[in-house]
Amino acid sequence: MTKYDLAISYVWEYDTEFVQLIEKIFQEDKLTTFLISYHNVEEVIEKLKNKELHFNAYLDRASDVDSDYEPITQILKKRRAYLINPHKRVHKFTNKSYMHRLLSKKNLSIPKSYILPAYYFDHSLKITEDDLEKIGKPFVIKPALETGGGEGVIIDAYTLKEIQKVREENPKEEYIVQEKITPVAFGARRAWFRVYWAFDRVIPAWWNDQTHIYDIVTKEQIEKYKLERLFKITRKLAKYTRIDYFSTEIAVSKNHKFYIIDYINDQCDFRLKSNHADGVPDEIVIKFINEMKKKIKSLKK
Repeated sequence: MTKYDLAISYVWEYDTEFVQLIEKIFQEDKLTTFLISYHNVEEVIEKLKNKELHFNAYLDRASDVDSDYEPITQILKKRRAYLINPHKRVHKFTNKSYMHRLLSKKNLSIPKSYILPAYYFDHSLKITEDDLEKIGKPFVIKPALETGGGEGVIIDAYTLKEIQKVREENPKEEYIVQEKITPVAFGARRAWFRVYWAFDRVIPAWWNDQTHIYDIVTKEQIEKYKLERLFKITRKLAKYTRIDYFSTEIAVSKNHKFYIIDYINDQCDFRLKSNHADGVPDEIVIKFINEMKKKIKSLKK
C-alpha cells in the first residue's frame, strides 16, 4: 500500500495555484502530497477500495460541487484518516439560520435578523412592515446555505415584495432578513474584516465589503484601532464549531461595537493577491498552509 501524508481534491480552476503552493511548502518539509481532480478521481477511488492507496489526511475542496468525490471521504473515514473539516460538522455550522440561533444565545453581537422558512414549505412571509422598521432600511437579504463573499446576497433591500421575490426564485432556500451594519472608518479604511481560523491560529485581514479587496492587518493596526476582539470572537466561533478552518466576516460599527456579519464560511477562497487583484494576500495564504502543515506533522508523532 502506498501512503501519502496529505491528499487534496479540487475542481475549481482557481484552486490550482493554492494546491501547488501547498505541495511546494509541504514537500520542502519532506511531507508527501497527492492531488485528486477530474483526471484521476475514479482511479483513486478504485485504489482506495483495493487498499493500494492511503492518505493520512485529506483536504476536500471538491465534493461540495461534485458528488463523484464523495466515496473518497467515506472510505477514508472508515480507515480513520484525518478528515480536515468533516462534512457533518461543516454542513451544520455553515447553515446561517442554525448559526444565527446559536449565536443569539451567546454573548456575541450579531445584526438584528429574521429567519424565513423556505418558500417551498411555507408561502407566507412571516415578516411585517413593523418588523422591517425595527431592523431599519435598507436591509440585507441573504440565503442561509449559500457560500460567503456576497454570493446570493442583496445588500440594499427596502420592501416586503423584494423578500418574497427572492424566496419564490429560490423556493427551497431559507433566508435571513438582516439589519445592515455600517462600519466606521479607521483612517481611510472601512472597518470590515475577514478573519481566518486556521488550525488553532487566528489570521485577520482587512476586507472591503464593497470592493472585495483584501489587505494584511498589522500588529501596529491591531494596537492602534484596538482590534483584539477580532481574535476573541474568532476563537469563540472555533470553540463552538470545532472545525479545522473557516473564515468569518466582522464589522466594527460606531461605539466600537464588533458585529459578526457572516458567520462561518468553510470553502475559503485562496486565490493569491499576487495573481488576482481581489485575491488573498500571499502572506496570509502561506500562514494558513504552514498551520495546516503543523497539524499534519502532529499526526505522525
